[in-house]
Amino acid sequence: MERMIVALATVVALTLHGNAMAGFVEGATAYNNRNYTVAYKEILPLAKAGNADAQHLLGLMYYMGRGVKQDYKQALAWHRKAGLQGKADAQYVVGAMYYTGNAVIQDHRQAVHWFRMAAEQGHAQAQQVLGLMYRYRIGGMPQDNVIAYMLWNLAAASGNVNAAEQRAAVIKHMTEEQIEEGQALSAAWKPGKPLPRSSRTGGGA
Repeated sequence: MERMIVALATVVALTLHGNAMAGFVEGATAYNNRNYTVAYKEILPLAKAGNADAQHLLGLMYYMGRGVKQDYKQALAWHRKAGLQGKADAQYVVGAMYYTGNAVIQDHRQAVHWFRMAAEQGHAQAQQVLGLMYRYRIGGMPQDNVIAYMLWNLAAASGNVNAAEQRAAVIKHMTEEQIEEGQALSAAWKPGKPLPRSSRTGGGA
């Protein structure tokens, strides 16, 4: 989980939203060039003004201790702000911090909540981890191999190698009917749609 968050910090999306994003582009470019002092100077005002991309990047800076003193509580606070605005990467980080108990009391149910929000936007890492939670009954999830298969199918289609491996493993414990349902569910789902919380053919061993 830590490795996944670190990976997020290495790729900053430069999604443009008009002139308001000019400072973010400068800050993100500085961050990618490891000029963290400039990045912090550019990003902080935008984050305070409510820019979700800036809040996410500032959260990563606090998480990694880049340009600021490492502070997981600040990292969580800024990612939560971005996540509540719908930033999928930030939602994933909040879920991961609840999952591991990093800066907060470990709470797998809260982790499920945040992972699901990100997964429903098509976030492959969130889909992969949520699949694990269904497979192994984590965070109050019922064991449901069909939903796990569906999530791993979606994540694998986005290039998530771990999801592809987990899908190959769980398929050995599924009936033909369950596999067909998992394939049908993943084929019918589109980003932005709610994910099913249970399957018709249920769980398994």
